[in-house]
Amino acid sequence: MHILITGGTGLIGRALCRHFAAQGHELFVWSRRPTQVAELCGTGVHGLARLADYPQSLPLDAVINLAGAPIADRPWTAARRKVLWDSRVGLTEQLIDWLAEREHKPEVLLSGSAVGWYGNGGDVPLDEQAGIQSEDFAQELCAAWELAASRVRTLGIRLVLLRTGLVLAADGGFLQRLLLPFKCGLGGPLGSGQQYMPWIHLADQVALIDTLINTPEACGPYNACAPEPVTNRQFATALAAVLRRPAVLPVPGFALKALLGELSVLLLGGQRAVPAKAQALGYRFQYTDCKAALTQLLHRAE
Repeated sequence: MHILITGGTGLIGRALCRHFAAQGHELFVWSRRPTQVAELCGTGVHGLARLADYPQSLPLDAVINLAGAPIADRPWTAARRKVLWDSRVGLTEQLIDWLAEREHKPEVLLSGSAVGWYGNGGDVPLDEQAGIQSEDFAQELCAAWELAASRVRTLGIRLVLLRTGLVLAADGGFLQRLLLPFKCGLGGPLGSGQQYMPWIHLADQVALIDTLINTPEACGPYNACAPEPVTNRQFATALAAVLRRPAVLPVPGFALKALLGELSVLLLGGQRAVPAKAQALGYRFQYTDCKAALTQLLHRAE
């Protein structure tokens, strides 16, 4: 297949490139750093500075839209909100406009989203049939992102919306940020620790995307998270146990709110999301136990 990926130089994108290249697919990555794509994603992966650089003579079988500036690395000032919005909603609109102009359109667009689409859901189990539970900036961003992607249906292209949880990986992502404080014995639950943290192992994220783009009946939203969600306290306990360190230093919710402002909702709220549609489709998760997933990743990285 000929596959176009946006966000291909990110954590998930790089793993996808390795996965699809091993299968013999031809890969194109739309990136602000096209000259670095081969180095970051693999020597056979083509970097595109503009969508117009995609060869007109080549077919295009699938598009995977994962682009988006990191949402949790700095407070949501007005300027940062614009960056987050433009890098998701604005970029997706550009992508759909380009697809509309192409004579030969792809069969499927898999477009990124997040479990934050539901808002803070407390302890209510949330499958893909559930509606919005509460509103905040992250929820509004996800909703607008999905709405922008939904226009592709008018072009006759199958649309999959991937609502991803926290991706566990050995060499990047949020897990890497937690390792230093936990290794130093400074880790612990955030706030009450009762908020749910939907998670997914990177290997399952990649395999699920592969399954969804290659399954013609797959369409609409899919929760990309392990079938056994854990609370923040359970996650902290599991990570500390794998690292053989204590996890007894909770971070008070008021301190997070004072330090991070509205961004704190990502840490103090959560979603008890479950992957009902992926399981109904027959996808079997490789990693369903959080502690086992952390053990595999961290021991492999040693």
